[in-house]
Amino acid sequence: MWRQLRRRAWRDPDQEVWLAAGREERFLITQDLDFSYSRRYRPGTHPGLLLVRLREPGAVALVTKVMGALKTTPIESLAGCFAVLTDSKLRIKRR
Repeated sequence: MWRQLRRRAWRDPDQEVWLAAGREERFLITQDLDFSYSRRYRPGTHPGLLLVRLREPGAVALVTKVMGALKTTPIESLAGCFAVLTDSKLRIKRR
């Protein structure tokens, strides 16, 4: 029992989310800056990652900005990419 509890204490929630997204081949959209390391999340090694960095990151602003970006850049074109969406632009790192 102690070993299981200790293992759970060492788990990284970000890593669990990342692994689940990969297993399910899902594109991950996040505001979590722990996903900002493009060397760790290299393009072509995952289904896709969109990191959203807004000055005022509320739910309405997030949805509005992401939906606006996806109107001009279809999510299919971001498959396997590491992308960063800011208030002013969308930067895409491809394979």
